[in-house]
Amino acid sequence: MQKINHTVNIQAATKLTPSSAQPLFQQVCVIGLGLIGASLAQAIKDNGLSQRLVAVDRHLPSIEEAIQHGLLDAGSAILSEVVSGSDLIVIAVPVQAVQAVFVDIKAAMDNGQLAIDCIITDVCSTKVNIIDAAKAVFETLPTGLVPAHPIAGAENSGYHARRATLFVNHSVIICELPTTSHLAIAKLRQLWEAVGASVMPMEAAHHDAILAHTSHLPHLLAFNLVEQLASHDDNLDIFRYAAGGFRDFTRIAASDP
Repeated sequence: MQKINHTVNIQAATKLTPSSAQPLFQQVCVIGLGLIGASLAQAIKDNGLSQRLVAVDRHLPSIEEAIQHGLLDAGSAILSEVVSGSDLIVIAVPVQAVQAVFVDIKAAMDNGQLAIDCIITDVCSTKVNIIDAAKAVFETLPTGLVPAHPIAGAENSGYHARRATLFVNHSVIICELPTTSHLAIAKLRQLWEAVGASVMPMEAAHHDAILAHTSHLPHLLAFNLVEQLASHDDNLDIFRYAAGGFRDFTRIAASDP
């Protein structure tokens, strides 16, 4: 059985936000319950930013746990089973899987499950290829498409590593496209600020160039260093007597890039 429904107490989802007596969204659909997706879902729930919260993930045990914990109102491995009526979709899957998600979103728009101005965002660490993937699927880019990248993470991954405070005092880069509506940008900015982040606009190509140096290169160096030392004959002594700087590298190497 793919779809999982559960009746939960949604009192927390209707509490007042600092800027409004009503939740910012009627229904948020998070696609991917890894560290970032689950943490954002928890932050949305804890801050009362959506009337309903649903999710899509191929790992159904995560969906089941999220419902049992009261985080989700419904979940499924299939987008079409839970997405109807969503006014915000957050794509939190690996970059290479995003185009397939866009195909499912377009199908939901075509059959009337989603409004054509539904806000669509992502949390991926590269932006140009996300935009290219959208162009390959949609005839014209949706007015609600707002590529984004929260500069936050941890060495642990998966649903169990979620933290509602993960984004507090961290930056979120938003790529404002010429086709994107001002309302979509404003609402997404309000969402991220409500969960404690600072929003920074940036052009997609510039984002990718900057992050290649500040995030992707350190990950690559850390992975290569740890892999080489792990294969060394004296690796036990190397790791036993490593100092703090090396431990920082191993923490980066253990994280999900």
